[in-house]
Amino acid sequence: MRALVVIPARYASARYPGKPLVGLRGATGTVKPLVQRSWEAACAVPGVERVVVATDDSRIAGVAEAFGAEVVMTSEQARNGTERCAEAHAALGGGHDVVVNLQGDAPLTPPWFVPALLDGLAADQAAAMATPVLRCTGAQRAALIADRAAGRVGGTTAVFGEGGRALYFSKEVIPFSAAAYGAAEPTPVHHHVGLYAYRAEALAAYPALPEGRLERLEGLEQLRFLEAGLPVACVDVDARGRPFWELNNPSDVSVIEAMLGEAGLE
Repeated sequence: MRALVVIPARYASARYPGKPLVGLRGATGTVKPLVQRSWEAACAVPGVERVVVATDDSRIAGVAEAFGAEVVMTSEQARNGTERCAEAHAALGGGHDVVVNLQGDAPLTPPWFVPALLDGLAADQAAAMATPVLRCTGAQRAALIADRAAGRVGGTTAVFGEGGRALYFSKEVIPFSAAAYGAAEPTPVHHHVGLYAYRAEALAAYPALPEGRLERLEGLEQLRFLEAGLPVACVDVDARGRPFWELNNPSDVSVIEAMLGEAGLE
């Protein structure tokens, strides 16, 4: 399948304005903006035909072009990253079988997750899109719960059926369990990774779908597919010991910098 990777990046984030330009220090002490680290993660994906940054902000465009990224300027009307990806793919003339949305706040996304999603789409021909999930350890589940208890919107969790079809995504920690888990023990909670692989036709149709009630409540763009009755494949991936976290809040900067160091990423 011909795959395009789009990194949607907007400056006017309600929770963290200017987030794509926030500097992150790597293992060697080098500081790079978040959007560059996300672009480098995308460029490390094997078999991808093209990688672009999609933005409506000239500041982000200038920084991205300076480190060598191809930039597609999109409108301010895009309500989320999926709509921005649809607009970018159309602006490029289409032609790709799959469009991958590697969200600009997930620079620790392992490159092997994308081929796993392409395999997931090949296995589930009816799925409109595929997205990865990571089983949480007790420590990771506790960190998600701590974020919510402190009033921070942390990572997203996913629940899915036996065949891998998504049932729901939430910024709450689901499913609930009253059990106690050891720090390294697997739990029933799956962390949703900010990465999507859309079939081109499903992505093109997405902006015209009505914004759903649950999508508005949770602020999660992928719920629009579920509310429209379109199947979403959750692909259980293996991080292979590599740490993963997303930059959702200013407090996540130090967490991600520590993980960049641990992973040996420059």
